[in-house]
Amino acid sequence: MSERKLSLPDWVVMGRIGTPFGVKGWVRVHTYSEALDSLSHYAEWGLGKEGQYQRYALVDWQIQGGGLVAALAGVTDRTQAEFLRGLEVVIPRSELPALEPDEFYWSDLVGMSVRNEAGEALGTVGELLETGAHPVLVVRAGEVERLIPFVAPVLQEVRLAEGVIRVDWGLDY
Repeated sequence: MSERKLSLPDWVVMGRIGTPFGVKGWVRVHTYSEALDSLSHYAEWGLGKEGQYQRYALVDWQIQGGGLVAALAGVTDRTQAEFLRGLEVVIPRSELPALEPDEFYWSDLVGMSVRNEAGEALGTVGELLETGAHPVLVVRAGEVERLIPFVAPVLQEVRLAEGVIRVDWGLDY
């Protein structure tokens, strides 16, 4: 476990640590990928926030109650697991599968500008939420927060190179 500032986009946020699972240091993991076991393919995870991550070796994992639970090296009791709650799980971009031309990782969208079809700025993507029905963009502009469905026909275009997401959404929605 070494702590250092890691440079995004060298790392991709792939999930978040949830509540402890049991008394032996296991944690629930909320994955941001389609497959619940996707994080189990990586021997080492970075855990932290805002670019400050510690590396943890994945010791064991299982699918439990419709979600992923994991044991990490050095986390041996429930109290230690509780301290990890809410931390991002990051994986080196170099270890992830190659993307198709129209694909992207959710973490690549954070910080992008969101504009509607009239060219009006709606704000900046703060995060994405998985609601069960479909993902939702959390877009912030000062004190205003908009929850915009990240699904067609609302989503019109994602232009990664330009840092812009175009949506069919009004300023007054």
